Amino acid sequence: MRVVRQRRTRTIAWVTTLVVLQGISSAAATLLAAAATPVAAASPAAKPAVSTSPVELGRYLAIAGNCATCHTAPGGAAYAGGLAFETPFGKIHSTNITPDKQTGIGNWTVAQFTQALRSGERANGDHLYPVFPYTSFTKITDTDATALFAYLKTLAPINAKAPENEMSWPYSMRSLMSVWNAMFFDAGAFQKDASKSAEWNRGAYLVQGLGHCSACHSPRNFLGGEKSSLAMTGGTYNDQVATGELRPWAAPNLTGAPNGLAGWPVAEIVSYLKTGKNAYAASFGPMNEVIMNSTRHLTDSDLRAMAVYLKSLSANEGELNGPAKQDVLNAGASLYDLHCGTCHQPSGLGAADSGPRLAGSLIVQASDPASLINVILHGPQLPEPPPPTGEWQHMEAFGEKLSDEEIAALTSYLRSAWNNKGGEVTAEQVARQR
Repeated sequence: MRVVRQRRTRTIAWVTTLVVLQGISSAAATLLAAAATPVAAASPAAKPAVSTSPVELGRYLAIAGNCATCHTAPGGAAYAGGLAFETPFGKIHSTNITPDKQTGIGNWTVAQFTQALRSGERANGDHLYPVFPYTSFTKITDTDATALFAYLKTLAPINAKAPENEMSWPYSMRSLMSVWNAMFFDAGAFQKDASKSAEWNRGAYLVQGLGHCSACHSPRNFLGGEKSSLAMTGGTYNDQVATGELRPWAAPNLTGAPNGLAGWPVAEIVSYLKTGKNAYAASFGPMNEVIMNSTRHLTDSDLRAMAVYLKSLSANEGELNGPAKQDVLNAGASLYDLHCGTCHQPSGLGAADSGPRLAGSLIVQASDPASLINVILHGPQLPEPPPPTGEWQHMEAFGEKLSDEEIAALTSYLRSAWNNKGGEVTAEQVARQR
């Protein structure tokens, strides 16, 4: 596998949660929304074909799980680990999953590897931290776990020891994870739903398991467990952009709610995952690396299966913000007419040759406005290369033109106009993103 051109250091506050990754920390980012130029991770030169060969199947599964993104440090060898994760609880580094016997998984057995995926335990029995998404990877079947291990064993062994973690107490105590697991972790391989189609079940397996989409798209409680009642309604996390600035971002709602995927047909979800663009949106920020390094390389049938499953999720608007005051909305409307209406249209519906629609937009209506604020302040960082379809007009950054109060008014208006349900944004929220 080749390494994509460049990589930036990526920082995730365990999706705004309690603890942080270590051990065999694999693919941590997923369908979501927002940050800088795509990281360079190991990515195939051409779309892989799903094969009955365990090694080739494992190669495909590694791409579906986006494993290289978190296991490749800036300028480092693919899968050799060392990528730093800055969290509120300290710094942690992804580990080496090449077959090196001193610093990688060269001495692991397939049973130990499966244990890490299925139970969140390292080869020596120590608990892993849940930024390594074993809470999702537990659903991987034995066949797929064996194939993934077979592929990793074919990689060139790289002697590269991860730097020591710098976690504060008590988060450095792995033994506490047994309590967390008892509270928030349901272990076990994916079980098919006999009442659903084979396509739906395949999509559920990919989204819930390998894709670990809920890791970014579900809100967390104060202990870092996913809020099951709000699953897939959007989450918040931190990411370090190419300039080195740590910035919060938000993943949008993926349920069938009006502030989620209600308006996106299956074909448009497939287009977004395959090209980074559809009739409703273009990818930017961390989602770029998900598409570049993972979803664009999946088969059309797998992408459709994922879309079919996502479209079946029951509507859940999630945690909505309160409405903005009328004077704030009036100020925001004036700013929209002056700076935005030409490309996005007074109706908010956008146009094929000018700008994406804002009415009904997932990003505009996200429970946390972080990603929307980032785009207005800093401009969108689009995929490289950009989507192959027709381009919208380039959007400039407004951080130098508008004050925090003005951007708060503008975003409040965007999140309230055209039946949008995003709610109020404050100047303090803008200042944090700035």
